[in-house]
Amino acid sequence: MRGTPTAGAALVLCAATAGLLSAQAGPVQSKSPRFASWDEMNVLAHGLLQLGQGLREHAERTRGQLSALERRLSACGSACQGAKGSTTLPLAPGSRVSSGEVDPEVLHSLQVRATGAGSSRRYWRSWLGRTQLKAQNSRIQQLFHKVAQQQRHLEKQHLRIKSLQSQVGLLAPTHLDSEMAKPVRGKRLPKMAQPVDVAHNASHLHRLPRDCQELFQNGERQSGLFEIQPQGSPPFLVNCNMTSDGGWTVIQRRHDGSVDFNRPWEAYKAGFGDPQGEFWLGLEKVHSITGDHDSRLAVQMRDWDGKAELLQFPVHLGGEDTAYSLQLTSSVASQLGATAVPPSGLSVPFSTWDQDHDLRGDKNCAKSLSGGWWFGTCSHSNLNGQYFHSIPQQRQERKKGIFWKTWRGRYYPLQATTILIQPIAAGAAS
Repeated sequence: MRGTPTAGAALVLCAATAGLLSAQAGPVQSKSPRFASWDEMNVLAHGLLQLGQGLREHAERTRGQLSALERRLSACGSACQGAKGSTTLPLAPGSRVSSGEVDPEVLHSLQVRATGAGSSRRYWRSWLGRTQLKAQNSRIQQLFHKVAQQQRHLEKQHLRIKSLQSQVGLLAPTHLDSEMAKPVRGKRLPKMAQPVDVAHNASHLHRLPRDCQELFQNGERQSGLFEIQPQGSPPFLVNCNMTSDGGWTVIQRRHDGSVDFNRPWEAYKAGFGDPQGEFWLGLEKVHSITGDHDSRLAVQMRDWDGKAELLQFPVHLGGEDTAYSLQLTSSVASQLGATAVPPSGLSVPFSTWDQDHDLRGDKNCAKSLSGGWWFGTCSHSNLNGQYFHSIPQQRQERKKGIFWKTWRGRYYPLQATTILIQPIAAGAAS
């Protein structure tokens, strides 16, 4: 039987594997991480697919040969049965011989047995062949399923590698090799020190800005992706929106439903999503930016008719020990729709479906609606709700969407939102 497709696929697979191994085992020229390219992974995936196709062709050829063998056995059975009529058969015990001939009854019995034995053998051969074919087809189907799963996994890894490579490009200091120091198109590098000797430690680099407002104070006027380092926090990337009012840090963006916001507490604490698309920065990162200072929160919203709304109000964000409570003055809380607000103001903790901190004692707002949010009584706002690409007909479904009651009403799912924050008393650079 021919094995060209399978052998070719195996050669492609071996070549792709050798390429990946050589890429990983090669001498390290720099400290930057080496990621497998998408082309290498694509070659490996296509090799696996070609191997599966070769196995399927092999199974088809085997099925054809078994069918031919079955036809030959059937033809042989008919011919052999005709030949048996002229063949002298052995006598069964107790049979009588008359005039040199076998008793007709005995002869008929032996012929029936011989024919039955031949048919039985042919049946079992055919059954065995069909069973083997079914088992082989099942294995081939399992292989194709595994190859398809591997292909999907490779695509996800490719997206992850692209994200990591872009982050490495953003974080590369200017004193490294010029190839690594080139920024990714459309992104901005954080301000770093002048080139220094690699042997010197990081203390020779200028301190990173603490937030977008400090970047603005240092002269930056273009919005984009920057690296900051709030006091007591490791560095991380943020989207900065530079306006005439200063630098604002974007902490949330929704516009196309590409990211699932119905996530547990730890995800909202750490952050998730794509900084270039939909994302949630992370409660701990936001708290490290604001610290113990009061801040201004800006909420930008857009409905499905293209109308926009901008709200700005002072807030104070607590730490994790307060469930990242958002403290509002009594006047602001009243403007946002709260009732019976004490003069000292209103403190609204953050809630998710697995950590219920809302002000409703009889209901888990995050579980009843969707997403994590500073829920009060479940009915004032939720900008992290389920994203709808069009307004649902059912009211019970609309209540799970993105809404802001005092603007478009409780049951109107918004089309896009952006939340920004700016510390009012940003610390001076040391």
